[in-house]
Amino acid sequence: MDPNVKWHHETRGKKVVSVLEKNGFTAAYFPDRASAAAHLLSLVPDGASVGFGGSMTIRAMDIRQKLIEKGCTLFEHHKEGLTPEERQVMRRKQLTAGVFLCSSNAVTMQGELVNVDSSGNRVGAMAFGPERVIIAVGTNKLVNTLDEAHTRIKTMVAPVNNKRLNYRNPCVETGECMDCRSKDRICNLTTIIRRRPRYTDIHVLIIGEELGY
Repeated sequence: MDPNVKWHHETRGKKVVSVLEKNGFTAAYFPDRASAAAHLLSLVPDGASVGFGGSMTIRAMDIRQKLIEKGCTLFEHHKEGLTPEERQVMRRKQLTAGVFLCSSNAVTMQGELVNVDSSGNRVGAMAFGPERVIIAVGTNKLVNTLDEAHTRIKTMVAPVNNKRLNYRNPCVETGECMDCRSKDRICNLTTIIRRRPRYTDIHVLIIGEELGY
């Protein structure tokens, strides 16, 4: 990585960590996914039940096999071969897992976590249920304001995830959210976590790389 870009990632990343801590979250900055993955694994107790929120960032950190080696039980609704009914069972198990792993669609420089969800299992688990929530965020997801967060979701997150999931929603054709009424619409719930929820132990790992969507 260009050293000047690396400096910029680190400067903004550490700044948002400071604000997140003031908002009650446990937060830390990591220069790359490898160091963040090592820290994430240290936060997961051996033998814990672990829910995956379908995050491409978590997938890029390549920790699944290491969690299995720690004796963890994994709840993965996106695992290939599951029936729709089995996927729903997995989503519900994620809500009461010992640890829930996910990313955030955007994080503002005021320390707000902004997310849009389809069914609510991810944003529900982020707020309440699991004993510990670990949110890994690449610095490409840092934005200055809530308005920028919503713009990022509409012009990047929504269309790219629709493409990834092979949904034939209008944004796949236009490249940006059209506020559609499709039966396959994935932008059904918007949440903004401004402060750490009272009963949830949330760790936010800011990573100085472009990760996920």
